[in-house]
Amino acid sequence: MILLDTNAVLWLHQGHRRTRPLESEVGHLYVSPVSLLEMQFLIEAGRLRLRPGASLSTLADDERWVLDDPPSGGWFNRALEIGWTRDPFDRLLIAHARLRGWRVATSDGELLDRLGPDGTVEL
Repeated sequence: MILLDTNAVLWLHQGHRRTRPLESEVGHLYVSPVSLLEMQFLIEAGRLRLRPGASLSTLADDERWVLDDPPSGGWFNRALEIGWTRDPFDRLLIAHARLRGWRVATSDGELLDRLGPDGTVEL
């Protein structure tokens, strides 16, 4: 199972070539509510625009992945253990993946280094 980081969701949405490593993973891709919140922040800050006609609701309901919503108690307790990043979205995303025992699809160099090949799918 693979949890998509925010860039991975956006790249899949856009059909970006960097998502090719995920093509064989249909049915095993998940999105965190954290990524939706991060996208909302980026939209509000003027740093992100979705394709015309797209919304966060359509992204959440995309048939290529499932929106996973783990119980917040265990999820946030896992986030308390991750002190190596100051990015709250990364911290919650990694906690989500660890709680579920999933890898993270990312191109983020720090996440790739910290989680290693067993914990990531490099994009």
